[in-house]
Amino acid sequence: MKFFLDTANLDQIREANAMGVLDGVTTNPSLMAKEGISGKENCNKHYVEICNIVEGGEISAEVIATDYEGMIKEGHELAALHKQIVVKVPCTADGIKAVKQLSSEGIKTNCTLVFSVGQALLAAKAGATFVSPFVGRIDDISGDGIGLVADIVEMYHYYGFETQVLAASIRHTRHIIECLEVGADVATCPLSAIKGLLKHPLTDSGLAQFMADYEKVNKK
Repeated sequence: MKFFLDTANLDQIREANAMGVLDGVTTNPSLMAKEGISGKENCNKHYVEICNIVEGGEISAEVIATDYEGMIKEGHELAALHKQIVVKVPCTADGIKAVKQLSSEGIKTNCTLVFSVGQALLAAKAGATFVSPFVGRIDDISGDGIGLVADIVEMYHYYGFETQVLAASIRHTRHIIECLEVGADVATCPLSAIKGLLKHPLTDSGLAQFMADYEKVNKK
């Protein structure tokens, strides 16, 4: 399973990349605003900087337009920024149409804000590179976010779609494990959730014991 970092924070991206486990980054207007980044020119520079940090990784950059023509225009502009850019498009009627057109031109796409198997089916038929079901937001309304990821994975396997299932809106480390268990291709997560995979009390106690034993036999 691939790990993407869901952030626009460059320090966090550098930290995750230095761990050697980062495959890409997802961003959106909310994450950009959180970092105080505004304006198309500044956002575009930020996307390029992220691409340069995560060499060879797939970097999702979201369109702002909600109409077909606007999405295509922005999609072309974003794709031209860097070869690693994946154009992120909302799962609407115009969005699916835009995915179809951009994909036909060889531009990678991420169909986002997916909350049903039906939406995921349309995205795959349109040729999306990734589809992003929002696990946490579904859980927030007492739904089953991981169950949706599992259903999409099963449907794609059954029909042979090549679209990758990118589990989004991951809230915590357990979500990552559950996505792994149901066969998600990618999980896009906060850095804290990824680092949470390292935590285990037996690792801590084992290391403490090793160090204590070392000190015993190496006293001066």
